[in-house]
Amino acid sequence: MAEDFKNSLSESLKGDKPREECGLFGIYDPGRDVARLTYYGLYALQHRGQESAGIAVGDGKRIQLQKGMGLVYDVFDHEKLDGFQGHIAVGHVRYSTTGASHPVNAQPLVFRYCGGMIGLAHNGNLTNIAELRARLSSTGAVFQTSTDSEVIVNLIARYGQSNLIDAVTKCMVDIKGGYALLILTEKSLAGIRDPFGIRPLCLGRMGDAYLLASESCALEVVGAELVRDVEPGEIIIIDENGMTSAKALREHRKAHCIFEYIYFARPDSCLDGFNVNTVRRGLGRQLAREYPVEADLVIPVPDSGTTAARGFAEESGIPFEEGLMKNRYVGRTFIQPSQNMRDLGVRLKLNPVRNILAGKRVVVVDDSIVRGTTSGKIVNMLRECGAKEVHFCISSPPVKKPCYYGIDTSNEEELIASYKNLDEIRSHIGADGLSYLSLEGLLNVFGGERVNFCTACFSGDYPVEVPRHPEGGKYILE
Repeated sequence: MAEDFKNSLSESLKGDKPREECGLFGIYDPGRDVARLTYYGLYALQHRGQESAGIAVGDGKRIQLQKGMGLVYDVFDHEKLDGFQGHIAVGHVRYSTTGASHPVNAQPLVFRYCGGMIGLAHNGNLTNIAELRARLSSTGAVFQTSTDSEVIVNLIARYGQSNLIDAVTKCMVDIKGGYALLILTEKSLAGIRDPFGIRPLCLGRMGDAYLLASESCALEVVGAELVRDVEPGEIIIIDENGMTSAKALREHRKAHCIFEYIYFARPDSCLDGFNVNTVRRGLGRQLAREYPVEADLVIPVPDSGTTAARGFAEESGIPFEEGLMKNRYVGRTFIQPSQNMRDLGVRLKLNPVRNILAGKRVVVVDDSIVRGTTSGKIVNMLRECGAKEVHFCISSPPVKKPCYYGIDTSNEEELIASYKNLDEIRSHIGADGLSYLSLEGLLNVFGGERVNFCTACFSGDYPVEVPRHPEGGKYILE
């Protein structure tokens, strides 16, 4: 019974959101403490994965590796960081999408092959993983993990008689899906982005040093400047000769993940030419234009709804207030409440401010509704605090389809918008009003770049073909 309740609390704390994918950070710099800089870079990317963290460092002759389960500061201390010797580093924070949450699946992965040693850090999912694993297994490959990342390492090793660019290019011909990769050898660092640019990756510079990261905020934290985003299908190699670039695969079309701007990326990041904070404010403004409502105040669901809520308030003229307080230490908390307190998990995370809400018509702005569980509990809390009306406004379209490219959005049958219409969802969460941003309105915020995004979770338009169940229909990767 206690275990059942522990699981119930865990689900409440997880919230009604997709899980983050992974965060990557790499640096080539003979003159600095690359391990410690990578540690700080991973700290800036902690929002992208909280299950495990790892750092691999190359010194020209070998690769050292430290990794473990937990947050960055759980895995590393000064003693471990001082033990690293080298001038090239790759770091990774992980939330498992393909591959169980287990120490053996923590990254980077480091192996020996005919060309020496290689380390890999991967963000994303391969959609043809079953086919590739079967093909490699039939020719004698042995796998130590359940991740699709190990399949990539196997392919690179098989093509390892070529130079690194050729080996990676051949691997990219084989793999399908959304991915960003950092590859570490004893003497070089490589960054690779899938041909559609689904998963983010950017290039930075700090003096003579080059860096690669999932988001620009990680570059800024360590004092580097953003140079540019890695292009779709591009391979960047950084070694003693500087930086070289090769376009391994020609892009079919750009399909950057639009959910990065809505929820995943930090607001201070710039992705593919767009500042995330500016985009989210624009989403809130567009939402206010599409859903005019008479209300007394606008409040966000912190933190992901805050910027959009400010945009909504600015456009509508309705005052902005912080009506829900977030406990930022809840992720480190564990209790076992009594059986009659099933909703305690949400209250541990969010607590309403009664004197702000009592007697008010409230607009609640959030970035998305996935399962609808947390949204309903928030509405109940606001009503208990005396809110006269509660209007839920979502700064994205309804999430109807699962993601196959590195974001855990649940199975389709768990996505409330896939089987309930707008009024049914409104009734389910108990709100007086419910509005989603239209897909057209979402794309309008990006102006002339409207065709360059993956919107599959809203539209079902998958840029990369996803695997099908033998009896027909798409299925979630295992």
